[in-house]
Amino acid sequence: MKSTLERTYKPAAKSDWDRLVLDNLDYVGRILSTMVIATRDADQRDNLHSAGVLGLVQAASSYDPSQGVAFRTFAYPRIRGAIVDELRKLSPLSPRVMKHVSVVRELYESMEPPVTPEGLSKHSGLSLDEVHEALEAMRFIKPESWKDLSEIIYDAWHHDYQSPRELVEQKEITLLVAELIEDLPEKERLVLTLYYKEELNLAEVGAVLGLSESRISRLLASARFQLGEAIRWKTR
Repeated sequence: MKSTLERTYKPAAKSDWDRLVLDNLDYVGRILSTMVIATRDADQRDNLHSAGVLGLVQAASSYDPSQGVAFRTFAYPRIRGAIVDELRKLSPLSPRVMKHVSVVRELYESMEPPVTPEGLSKHSGLSLDEVHEALEAMRFIKPESWKDLSEIIYDAWHHDYQSPRELVEQKEITLLVAELIEDLPEKERLVLTLYYKEELNLAEVGAVLGLSESRISRLLASARFQLGEAIRWKTR
């Protein structure tokens, strides 16, 4: 008897679909590992993982290798988007964190770019760690497009551009991202590099740097925020 997933999605070649799904189940877990703030509850984490697997299945069923895009690059936004959608349904953030998010968001909208976590801390009265926590939480509750910052960073290191047109279109942003990453504070730069370039999960990055998984998650959120602000400043 076919599974629900197999009945719902009908790829052109079942063997290719099976291979893509089975070979990338670990990738779902790696993406989920960046969302450690989301929940410490095992059942809720299982629900998030299942949502990510559904995103993986959707990606495998619609992937066209002739387009010249690596499967993980194609699948990333679909897996992450499915997890974020499920996460928003769970609403696991505490009232304290939500209050800090509100403070940080309101302050951010009143400040001139590039805004820094240190600047937000100074003007909000929150500790730097509380600001990092709020920035991390904002990734899960604010509307986002598929082509979010995480995907841009990942593409800068991993996307093999096949067509001359695509290469020309992406070259400028790729060079800008690489330049801005080098200007980040050392810890944030190391976390970003180990996660996106070396493809370590949060626990593995923490083991390398001797920091907790939750601390690495907050540093990653801070790095992405600072990079996004730098891009906003450079391209406005």
